[in-house]
Amino acid sequence: MLLCASLVMLMTPGLAFFYGGLVGRKNVLTIMAQSFMSLGWTTVLWFAFGYSMCFGPSWHGIVGDPTYYAFMRGVTLNTMYAGNDAGIPLIVHVAYQMMFAIITPALITGAFANRVTVKAYFLFLTGWLVLVYFPFVHMVWSPDGLLAKWGVLDFAGGIVVHNTAGFAALASILYVGRRSLVENKPHNVPLIALGTGLLWFGWYGFNAGSELKVDAVTASAFLNTDVAASFAGTAWFLLEWSHAKQPKFVGLLTGAVAGLATITPAAGYVSLSSAAVIGLIAAVVCYYAVQLKNRLQWDDALDVWGVHGVGGLLGTILLGVFATKGWNASGADGLLYGNAGFLFKQIVAAVVSGAWAFGFTYGMLWLIDRVTPVKVGAAVEQAGLDVSLHGEEAYI
Repeated sequence: MLLCASLVMLMTPGLAFFYGGLVGRKNVLTIMAQSFMSLGWTTVLWFAFGYSMCFGPSWHGIVGDPTYYAFMRGVTLNTMYAGNDAGIPLIVHVAYQMMFAIITPALITGAFANRVTVKAYFLFLTGWLVLVYFPFVHMVWSPDGLLAKWGVLDFAGGIVVHNTAGFAALASILYVGRRSLVENKPHNVPLIALGTGLLWFGWYGFNAGSELKVDAVTASAFLNTDVAASFAGTAWFLLEWSHAKQPKFVGLLTGAVAGLATITPAAGYVSLSSAAVIGLIAAVVCYYAVQLKNRLQWDDALDVWGVHGVGGLLGTILLGVFATKGWNASGADGLLYGNAGFLFKQIVAAVVSGAWAFGFTYGMLWLIDRVTPVKVGAAVEQAGLDVSLHGEEAYI
């Protein structure tokens, strides 16, 4: 479990490289710094009250008591995690889940790249974790959570991570607005490839580790992760090749990430063949979601909504179709196995989590804007955020 926690931690620097390669040369450090800010500040919040809000005693199934584990009160070497039969110390569960909390808000930064102030991002990071992420972790992953008790499943974060982050990204781009200087050409494709490799590698800890123990489900989640990513990456590559008349390396990388995001909620609940189908569907749906975003002229700079939001939503719903107790007795049977009710629950959870994330994010940005400007000025965009906000340059 500590190895899996390390793998998930590595995903945040991987995301920083991935996003850093996608933006222009004058904004590399800013987008990377936002990921590393989450690495530090989210840990502080998690230690202070975040874990307690996620896994403490429940308040109406919506959020945990923020004082119960505050500053790790009462946690000793002998305290065991009681959420299932994993048999791991509570401090291991604290560490593992903390890595999920770190990367989730960092995903959103790709949507408003090149145009948000440091103060606003810091306030956004804090408010979003408290109002969106912590409650949904409790509702979905705590045994006392509202959605968990209803029967909703999310193996590793399709609802909790990707759907909430993706629809928060959509709210962000609609509130913040378009960049005055739009640069959609990646400045460093090898950096994107490095980031994708680290994300893909870390995703094995993200998905397989979510079983919280070593058994056949752990192994199937591991392999399902790779199968879905490979099928999705290849399908996106071929689909874009047929449209753009050139084989795009960035398309291959983006498609793999879309497959990883989409398989995440289903990784430990579906068969290997279902994972392949989910990967193919992810490539087609997410590809056309990005095309739709372009036609609507939403300035989702790094396609967070189209890849993570749509991928998380899609994966949550497809879990309701393909889930089978034949691959995980602790899971559920989906639509293909005669359980339409489970599909309905997954759809409701996906819609509710997306709407919650969108509404709270939009309102929070409005409030932050009353305190400090959210968007940088046109002159700052022109000069680049690295020099203007941080006084540093990636390349000299």
